[in-house]
Amino acid sequence: QVQLVESGGGVVQTGGSLRLSCVASGGVFSRYQMNWFRQSPGKERQFVARINWTGSMTYYADSVKGRFTISRDNAKNTVILQMDSLKPEDTAVYLCAAGEDPGYYDYWGQGTQVTVSS
Repeated sequence: QVQLVESGGGVVQTGGSLRLSCVASGGVFSRYQMNWFRQSPGKERQFVARINWTGSMTYYADSVKGRFTISRDNAKNTVILQMDSLKPEDTAVYLCAAGEDPGYYDYWGQGTQVTVSS
């Protein structure tokens, strides 16, 4: 059983930056592709970014491409989401998810709130 704990959320002004972290425990971190999703009230959960097992390949939603960067440190069981040039529409609860294969999400964290003020 893998446990995921996110941190780093907060309140930031438009154009600002935040760095989210997700730390995994209880499993072999390098077995999992790691993903970030976000969810706003009344909206469906939205894919944000994914990184493969080694960190050599990354994927982004069009809405965050060029502004967000996903990375991982397998020695520290951590995945990072660097968010720059934040917009009010980025406001959401951000969740990390682990899956052994693309498109499969076996474990989820509880999420961290990101609020971007205009």
